[in-house]
Amino acid sequence: MITPPNEPAAPPPQGGASSGPAKPVPRLHLAKRTSVLMAVMGALLFLVAPQFLKNYGIYLLTYWLVFIIAIMGLNLTVGYAGQKSLGHAAFFGIGAYTVAILMKAGLSFWLGLPAAALICFVVGLVLGFPALRVQAIYLAFATLGFNTAIWLVMRNEEWLTGGTFGINNIARPSLFGYSLEANLAYYYFVLAMALATSALLWGLLRSPWGKAFTALRDNPIRAESLGIDIRSYTLLSFAIGAAYAGVAGGLFASLVQFIEPAPFAVGASIMMYLMVVVGGAGYFFGPIVGAAVGVVLPEWLRDVPGVSNWYLPMFGAAVVLLMVWLPDGLLSIPSRLRAKRDAKDASLLRAQAAGKLGAK
Repeated sequence: MITPPNEPAAPPPQGGASSGPAKPVPRLHLAKRTSVLMAVMGALLFLVAPQFLKNYGIYLLTYWLVFIIAIMGLNLTVGYAGQKSLGHAAFFGIGAYTVAILMKAGLSFWLGLPAAALICFVVGLVLGFPALRVQAIYLAFATLGFNTAIWLVMRNEEWLTGGTFGINNIARPSLFGYSLEANLAYYYFVLAMALATSALLWGLLRSPWGKAFTALRDNPIRAESLGIDIRSYTLLSFAIGAAYAGVAGGLFASLVQFIEPAPFAVGASIMMYLMVVVGGAGYFFGPIVGAAVGVVLPEWLRDVPGVSNWYLPMFGAAVVLLMVWLPDGLLSIPSRLRAKRDAKDASLLRAQAAGKLGAK
């Protein structure tokens, strides 16, 4: 049984007994207020924007939200727990096929979606065991092999998955007698799911369990010395991340209403990993930005005059430049600017102190 670790004791104040309580740093409070304001504005944008879009725009926003849910799970595994995974698209596919197969068997979507999350949780738990023995690039290759194996099952087991012909006519659900078949209704349903899963992840990351994940990422040896069961938390990071992908896959199946193996290949896992890195691994809002870059930006570039024939090379070049100049992702820009400003202030203070010493 996994128990939350105890909160570490606060370090004693420095500078002797006369040191008073630390004063709050205004810039940190400003950053928190800015984050809250951005979250509120983003939620309002998601609520209002579909009213001004046509069907394809609503469909694209829903597609974006589905990937935000999937990337939240991968961000937990990669960004917060520090594990390397290139098999996330396999869990995405398991969730999609679970919902599709169960609905074709006559079961409700509301049974298929929890089943998808549960199956992915169990499979993610099993996949986490290689992470106990191998790390870094070797773990990435192990998860990549898992993704390939699952994709081959999806393609070759036609009696179950339909093979390359896939499964079509996947219905969208109804909620309390209200049909979610229309694009706008289904969009708001997926938006509600995205908000609910975000709230769950937010609570998890601010609990002792979330602190244990970050401790595992930063220094596993030190985390174990503090009493954190690194074996259990490694497995749990894979399992929870996989469950998020399973939920996203189930929503994806009802969104597109037809699934086949291609969207769940290794290339999709690499793109999901790229979304985590581009948005900012370990940043809570990173999946929103990363999924926008991976899902919305290519579609927008495809419709720009003069760019439509070159949008994929341009997208690839932009990502390469981004990784060179911002290896911590787009959301690291504010912290980089703060670091430069703090360094400049510190340099100015040193210069002033040196001037005073020289004057004496």
